[in-house]
Amino acid sequence: MRKIATRYFGEIEIEEEKIIHFEEGIPGFDEYKDYTIIYDVEGEEKPLFSWLQCVTEQALAFPIVNPFRVMENFDPIVEDELLKQLGDFEVEDLAVFLLATVPADVAKTTVNLKAPIIINTKTQKAAQIIVENEDYEIRHPLMKED
Repeated sequence: MRKIATRYFGEIEIEEEKIIHFEEGIPGFDEYKDYTIIYDVEGEEKPLFSWLQCVTEQALAFPIVNPFRVMENFDPIVEDELLKQLGDFEVEDLAVFLLATVPADVAKTTVNLKAPIIINTKTQKAAQIIVENEDYEIRHPLMKED
C-alpha cells in the first residue's frame, strides 16, 4: 500500500498495482508519469466523473468520464503504432476515458473525444492518444442543450 495526498479526497491509501504509468506523461504535464483513478463512490448513483489523480503531485487531478456515457457508439480509430507503448494486450484489456473540462458554468462542461486516455489494465501502462475520427471534437459538450 502507498499513501498519496489527493486534491479532493485528502490522504488515501492505494495499492501499488493501482498505479497507472504514462511513459510519455500527459501532453502539457510530461514530467508527471504516475497516476491512479479515484472513483467517488459516496453517492448511491454511479457518478459521471472519476478522477485521474497524479500520485506525486497532489494538485494535479483531472476529471475523467467513461466515453460510453457520452456517446453510446464511441469507436475511436487509432493507429496501431500509437498503441505499442501500452505493451501487449487484447481489446478487452483496454479501459478508455475522456478528459473533461469543467468551467464555472458546469452546464458548459466539455469532454475531449479527439484525445482519449487509453489504459492497458494488464500492464497499467497508459497514454493519451489522438484518434483519427474526423468528427470527434476536442470540446464536445457533455450536456445536451434543451
